[in-house]
Amino acid sequence: MFHVKHPRLFFCRLFHVKHFLFLFSAFPLFSLQRPSTLAIINEHKHFYLIGYFQKVGAHVAKTIAIVNQKGGVGKTTTCVNLAAALTEAGQRILLCDFDPQANSTSGMGVDKTVSKGIYDALIGEVPVEDALVHTKYGDVLPSNKALAGAGIELIGMERREFLLRDALDKVKDRYDFLFIDCPPSLELLTLNALCAADAILVPVQGEYYALEGLSDLMNTVRIVRRSLNPRLELDGVLLTMFDGRTNLSIQVVEEVKKHFPGEVFSAVVPRNVRLSEAPSHGKPITAYDRMCRGAEAYLALADEILKKNDRKGRS
Repeated sequence: MFHVKHPRLFFCRLFHVKHFLFLFSAFPLFSLQRPSTLAIINEHKHFYLIGYFQKVGAHVAKTIAIVNQKGGVGKTTTCVNLAAALTEAGQRILLCDFDPQANSTSGMGVDKTVSKGIYDALIGEVPVEDALVHTKYGDVLPSNKALAGAGIELIGMERREFLLRDALDKVKDRYDFLFIDCPPSLELLTLNALCAADAILVPVQGEYYALEGLSDLMNTVRIVRRSLNPRLELDGVLLTMFDGRTNLSIQVVEEVKKHFPGEVFSAVVPRNVRLSEAPSHGKPITAYDRMCRGAEAYLALADEILKKNDRKGRS
């Protein structure tokens, strides 16, 4: 009689690993003898199940982290204005402000001094649903000054890299897109964002120094993909603060396209005074001055995002 010594391992060879994890997701995995194997399967099962549901056409929101460890490249401007443009296109949007400076929060017209925010949801003081703020430009998980010390506080917590992912998973099914505004550094908060995201969007300023940190960022992304979030991908590189009158800006564009072939968005965000003014009024650019070049750029970017992800705006 044919005898299989380890039936589960035998079936694992018969089925693709994603299907194996899906089939066993409803059963306890405690019968696996090695704790390390158990931990790895339980952690990666989350990502493979999301991939399965996306493959069969079930609705799963896409989470995009807007990240660059260099400050002043347009992360927050992109997060706020892209969220507003997609909301206008009929998409259900959640903006998670994960930068202690809380500029995305105020840019969406939300008071920075709100008592509840993403920090409170992270540490379990309030349900994430209670921290949501609804605006006409999209929903916001606000940041406040309490998040500034979170990078140190979270170090001793269990599953510290996945705290943001666990929080967002509780409301993810309500939305079409989730955007995470990351802090300008590669530390634990940014690592949480990369573990929670399906993809990253990288704004790159049209200046020389903006290129220097890109290799460090992409190395970090490769490490996260290999060990913590196998689904993480590059959604695209966005050129910001572009000034076509300077040779340097044109050279930077050429360098970025050479290093990221086929990954650079067609939409280019120009240097624009109205874009700089809009945050002081607590409005995205489409609400502040819809006819300016900055608004046109972000509306074009929103259209690219929808096409790239096979989404259609709702009428």
